[in-house]
Amino acid sequence: MKNTKRLLFGTILVLMSVFGCTDELEVLPEDPNTFLVDDFYTTPESYLEGLAGVYGNLTLTGAEGPDNSNISGLDAGTSQYGRGLWSMQELTADEVIWSWENDPGTRELNRNTWSADNVIIRGFFGRAMTQVAFVNEYLRQTSEESLDARDVDQNTRDNIRAYRAEARFLRALAYFHMMDFFGRAGFITEDDPVGAYQSPEYSREELFSFIESELLEILPDMVDPLQNDYGRADKAAAWMLLAKIYLNAEVYTGEEKYVECLQYCEQIISSGYELSTEYLDVFKADNDTGSARNEIIFPVLSDGVVTQNYGPTTLMINGQVGSLEQNGLDFGVNAGGWGGALRVTRQFSELMLSGTYDADDRNTLIIGDRPIDANPINNNGTGYIIGKWSNLTSDEVPGSATEIVDTDFPMFRLGDVYLMYVEAHLRGGGGSLQTAVDYFNLLRTRADNPVLVTAGDLDLDLVLEERLVELHWEGHRRQDLIRFGQYTGGTYNWSWKGGAPNGIPIANYRDVFPIPNASLASNPNLNQNEGY
Repeated sequence: MKNTKRLLFGTILVLMSVFGCTDELEVLPEDPNTFLVDDFYTTPESYLEGLAGVYGNLTLTGAEGPDNSNISGLDAGTSQYGRGLWSMQELTADEVIWSWENDPGTRELNRNTWSADNVIIRGFFGRAMTQVAFVNEYLRQTSEESLDARDVDQNTRDNIRAYRAEARFLRALAYFHMMDFFGRAGFITEDDPVGAYQSPEYSREELFSFIESELLEILPDMVDPLQNDYGRADKAAAWMLLAKIYLNAEVYTGEEKYVECLQYCEQIISSGYELSTEYLDVFKADNDTGSARNEIIFPVLSDGVVTQNYGPTTLMINGQVGSLEQNGLDFGVNAGGWGGALRVTRQFSELMLSGTYDADDRNTLIIGDRPIDANPINNNGTGYIIGKWSNLTSDEVPGSATEIVDTDFPMFRLGDVYLMYVEAHLRGGGGSLQTAVDYFNLLRTRADNPVLVTAGDLDLDLVLEERLVELHWEGHRRQDLIRFGQYTGGTYNWSWKGGAPNGIPIANYRDVFPIPNASLASNPNLNQNEGY
């Protein structure tokens, strides 16, 4: 089923095995001589293998199994890239509640009371900066000077040009997440000395400018849409990241960029990507094949045998299994899953049951005899659960393992692009109102929802509502609520916001997370965000 992915991951494991353990603070490779040295780069194929090692940081935490991490001082699961991203976007918002608040860091995210010592926040900060470090070292080892020294032929150099563009995309992606979560970051590139821990701080505006210019510069060298190996970035992934920064530009810089957002959405939509014929196939164990593959623009790969890690899809599929229902076999994992780790808020359930989405394929609520309120949080028999994600294939065949799953995490997908177009249009980005209506209705029609909209129905409130229904549990919600002005303050309260069962306002400074104290200690150039 996943032979292509397993070949790639075999390479990744080899590469990750020669990464040194990295410091949890800034983070850079401990010893540059342990990785990407001349002894490794001896064949044309080795340059692609080196790139695979950089991609591996999105998926793996280390080379010795799921309990191993190449970031010292942190739980391996906590420091996985996709899981950290998911936890910070979802546990802090109105879509999901984590039952086991004795797990380090989760209580504070559930209740919006995190501090600069939160281990999940620290883990993601370290993993993102590790990604920057790996990219920088790959770029050093593929510079013209390094290639000249190894007498690399022109055909190999032509391939390396595209590899370098992909690596720079991965660095831009890491800085995008740093910009979104923290509003600042230590800034370092391949031009800085190896081991330069005390990098200068870049503000949100400076990070935005770098990400934008970097993506625009690499686009000519990126592979055309749908022409790269599955799991690797192409032009559409770069367009998507540009569209994302432009959609949120008013938050990041105070300047609207909706025209630019809409233009890149149009390019993605016309590039050959297509909606999966079935919504739920996008979230199954074989979502790297069939029509689901043509919707996913950029995934974080997962495989139950080769890539043993506790990433976001393993967490979601095991976590959505009900403690009362013991329904894990319905999703291709053990019957008990993770004992009811994840449930949804009352506000989530009320929207799904509001009348508009009752018969919608995207509504996978499992109600049973449960009360709608998850109260208290540690009573995993309260609150509704869902069944969106699965370790079964579209043919109902179980994945290759029963806990760590085969299901890829679709970080970017076409369904999101349609809603971004609609939102950008409504915010003054141009385009056509009828086209926006058509895109909105395409998603509802795909989900067998009979309630289609007209031009008079479409407004921003409906877009935010539809984003929850279409994209729930995919790592977007906190960012969406901030962009719509409904995250901090008291305009919109949800269950357990601010630590109260019915929700209370939270301070505006929580629109960004704190810089981890450990990172401040290692780099005096970093400053703490206001309020922390």
